[in-house]
Amino acid sequence: MGYLLALVFGALHAASFAPTGLWWLQILALAGLAVLTERQAPGRAAMLGWSFGLGWMATGLWWLYISLHDFGGLPAPFAIGALVLLSLFLAHYYAVAMALLAWLVPSGPAGAKRTLWRVPGFAAAWLLGELARATFFTGFPWIASGYAHTVGPLAGWAPWVGVYGICFIAAACAAALASRDWRAIVAVALVAGAGLVLPQEFTVSTGQLKVSLVQPNVRQDQKFDADLMDGNLESLTRQIESANGQLVITPESVVPLPIGFLPEEPLNRMKHVAEKRPVLLGIFLGDERSGYVNSHIALGTEPRYEYGKRHLLPFGEFVPTGFHWFVKMLGIPMEDQATGRTQAPLIVDGQRLRPLICYEDLFGEDFVQSALPGDDEANIFINLSNLAWFGTVMVLDQHLQFSQMRALEFQRPFVRSTNTGATAVVDHHGRVTERLPAATRGVLEASVEGRRGTTPYARWLGVLGLVPLWLLGVLLMVVAWRGAQMGSDRGR
Repeated sequence: MGYLLALVFGALHAASFAPTGLWWLQILALAGLAVLTERQAPGRAAMLGWSFGLGWMATGLWWLYISLHDFGGLPAPFAIGALVLLSLFLAHYYAVAMALLAWLVPSGPAGAKRTLWRVPGFAAAWLLGELARATFFTGFPWIASGYAHTVGPLAGWAPWVGVYGICFIAAACAAALASRDWRAIVAVALVAGAGLVLPQEFTVSTGQLKVSLVQPNVRQDQKFDADLMDGNLESLTRQIESANGQLVITPESVVPLPIGFLPEEPLNRMKHVAEKRPVLLGIFLGDERSGYVNSHIALGTEPRYEYGKRHLLPFGEFVPTGFHWFVKMLGIPMEDQATGRTQAPLIVDGQRLRPLICYEDLFGEDFVQSALPGDDEANIFINLSNLAWFGTVMVLDQHLQFSQMRALEFQRPFVRSTNTGATAVVDHHGRVTERLPAATRGVLEASVEGRRGTTPYARWLGVLGLVPLWLLGVLLMVVAWRGAQMGSDRGR
C-alpha cells in the first residue's frame, strides 16, 4: 500500500508543473513522500523513493512515448517499456536520497527531537538527488522540482539561489509539514515567505527590439519527407518574407538539411529579406566526415554569425556507447551529431542576443557568463526549439516553464521560436507576455525589452558553479546526522 501511495504522490508531483501552475501541490506531494519514509529502514525508504520517482517521471515524461512509437516506429510494448526503464533510472537518484536519509537521520517517536532533524536532513537529501540528476551522465534535469515555482512565493528566491536552491527550500517546506511540529512549520514558512519581500530588481533596460518569431507547424514525420521538402521550404520562405521585425527568428532545424544541400532559390529569397533585417535560420552545418552540427546561422551579418548546439541530448543527438542498435531501430535522422563551438552574442540594433538550442536552456550553469558583465554578456536570450517529436500536450508548457525560470534567475527576457508550439516572449520577471497557440502556423510579431545587470545568483554561479549547493547538501546532511545522534543519545 505504501508503494502505491508513493506512486500516486509522484504522479501528483508531476501534475504541479506547467500547464497547471499548482505550485503548492508540489510541496504537498513531496510532504506525502516525507511522511511515508518516516521510521523506515533504508531499504524500504529507498523503494518508496523509487516508487515516488517512477510516478513522477513516468507521468511527467509520458510524451516520450510519442517520439518512440508514433515517429520512431517502436512497437507500443517496447515504447512503454523504454519509458518505464528511463523513469526507473531517473528515479534511482531519489531512491538513493531516501535511503541515505533513513540511514543517517532515522526518525524517532512523533515529537522527538531527532525527528525534527529530518527537516534539514530531508531537504539536504532531496537537494543532493536533484543535483545528481542534473549533473551525472550529461544531466537530465527535466521537471526538476524547483521548476514548479515559477509562480508563487518561492519564485522570489530565483534571482538569489536559482532553481536548485528553490528545490531545497520546497523540500524543507514539505519536510516541515510532514513533521507536524509547529516550530518547524513556522521557521520554514518564514524562510519561504521571504521570497515575497526580497529585492527583485537587479537589471536595467537596454531598450526595445522588435522580433518576428516564426512557427512553421510542420509535423515531425513530414520534416524529412523528400516529397514534402520543397513545399515546406516554400511555406517557410513566405513566412520569413512576411516578417516585419528587426530580427527574424526561426526554430531549431527548420531547414532539416546541411546548408550545402539547401536549394538556391529559397536561400536567395531569404538572403534578400536579410538585406533589410537579419534572419536567424535553423540548419545543420558540417559534413559527414567531421559530423553535422545542429546550428543557427544569421543571414545578413558579416561575417556570417553561426551558433552550434553544445549540450547534446542523449539518444536524440548523440548515441551513448552500446546503444547504437537501439537508436538505429528508431530511425532518427542525424542521430549522432558533433558538438558546436562557443560563439559571442549576436548583435542586432545594439542589443546583444544569446541563442540556445532546445533543451540547452535547462543548464543555466552552462551559459551564466552571458548574464555577467564582459564580452559574453547578452541582453536577450533566444531559445530555438523543435518539440514536434513529442506532440503538443504538456511538453510545450514544461519547456516554456524552464525558460521562465531562467528569466527569473538572470533577469533577462527569453524569446522562443518553436516549430509546433510554445513560441512566446517571456519578460525578465518570467511572465509570458505574448504567445502563439500550439499546433498553428504563424509569425509572432513582438517587442522585447533587453536588460543589463547581474543577479546575486548569476554572480555566485558564474564564479563557483553549483559547488555551493553541493556543499550545502553535504554539510547539512552531516549536521542533521550529528543532531539526530545527539537526540538519540539524550533519549536513552
